[in-house]
Order: sequence, then C-alpha cells, then structure tokens
Amino acid sequence: MGASDRTQRHLGRKFENNGQDFGAALVELPLVVVAGAVLPGLMWGLGAWLLTRRGRGRERSQVHG
Repeated sequence: MGASDRTQRHLGRKFENNGQDFGAALVELPLVVVAGAVLPGLMWGLGAWLLTRRGRGRERSQVHG
C-alpha cells in the first residue's frame, strides 16, 4: 500500500471514508441554514424597531416642547 504504518493505524486499517457517520451533518446543517436565514432578519427587525422608536421619542419632545 501507499500509506505508512502510522497512517494505517490512525485509519484503523480502513479507507478514509469507510464507516463515517453523517448523522451530525444531517442534524447540524439544517440548523446552520435556519440560523443563517432567521438571524439576519431578526437583527434587521430589531434595528429597524429601535430606530423608529428613537425617532418617535424626538417627535414627541418637539411637539410638546
């Protein structure tokens, strides 16, 4: 074989992808996609809400002032 004895020991005398568990990718990938889609929208909404709230406070002080 073209691999050293140390490499063979590390791989358990198998090929690199033999016996890999893709369950973690199937669970984590949707969470990453959802977080990437939801989090920017939430942050934008929070920023917009804070800016409009801050603007309303100035309008009230000018009307009553």
